Amino acid sequence: MSHPSPAPPRTTRRRSASVDLAIAAACVGALLLAIVVTAWLLDESSLRSHAGARLMPPGPDHLFGTDWLGRDLFTRTIMGLRLSLTVGVVTALLSVAVATVLGIAAALLGGWVDAVISWLIDLSIGIPHLVFMVLVAFSVGGGIKGIVIGISLTHWMSLARLIRADVLHLRHSDFVLASRGFGRSEWFIARRHLFGQVLPQALVGFVLMFPHVVLHEAALTFLGFGFSPQTPAIGILLHEGMPHISSGMWWMALFPGLCLLLVVLAFARLGDRLRVLTSSPGQGG
Repeated sequence: MSHPSPAPPRTTRRRSASVDLAIAAACVGALLLAIVVTAWLLDESSLRSHAGARLMPPGPDHLFGTDWLGRDLFTRTIMGLRLSLTVGVVTALLSVAVATVLGIAAALLGGWVDAVISWLIDLSIGIPHLVFMVLVAFSVGGGIKGIVIGISLTHWMSLARLIRADVLHLRHSDFVLASRGFGRSEWFIARRHLFGQVLPQALVGFVLMFPHVVLHEAALTFLGFGFSPQTPAIGILLHEGMPHISSGMWWMALFPGLCLLLVVLAFARLGDRLRVLTSSPGQGG
């Protein structure tokens, strides 16, 4: 009796990576849906100060307790996560756009354009990340604009290098040479031929970049570069809660920090699974 031959190891690994990616995507989707729906259902009156409810520990009335002004910490945490996700999406998209444009331009145009962009990448990577973000955010006046610009201009370099390497390989492809032979401009070649080829790399870069962006948004707001103290942002909640830990009010920093960590780890897991799947050998067939 003949027995069915086992699946090749490469096929088995790829199937396992696909299952892991689907599970990670489902977890991220459920987490995002829970945050958005909960933030929509919450009563924003809980964000107001209540002198009689100051520093209450977690309980049935206040799941995460209250802060030093009597505001419900669960409501502030969910609102802060929604704000962090919004800022994270905007800044990550801007960073990916900068990386894609500069990566394609460096590889396709070459010469002094490639030299200048490569020098800019090396210079930006050489500056400590947080210091660079603070300098950029401070130079543009702080606030939400400072956070978005500061993070966007400090997270594009690694992805730009990867896209540049892909385009260097693609620019000698038959379809690019044929298009250039028909007199097409470099802009036409980049827009019609190369952008679609590097789009999967850009999407993976977006997912991998997102948790770093969210963490750095929290770091900047923790340091005071960003929103007003009344804004329910995760960095502000952590900044307000840290001095109270030694006084026994542990919930003020614990719950916002854990929720931020959960979001970051979920997206980091999704990005890692996506990177494994897209970089697995033999993915083309």
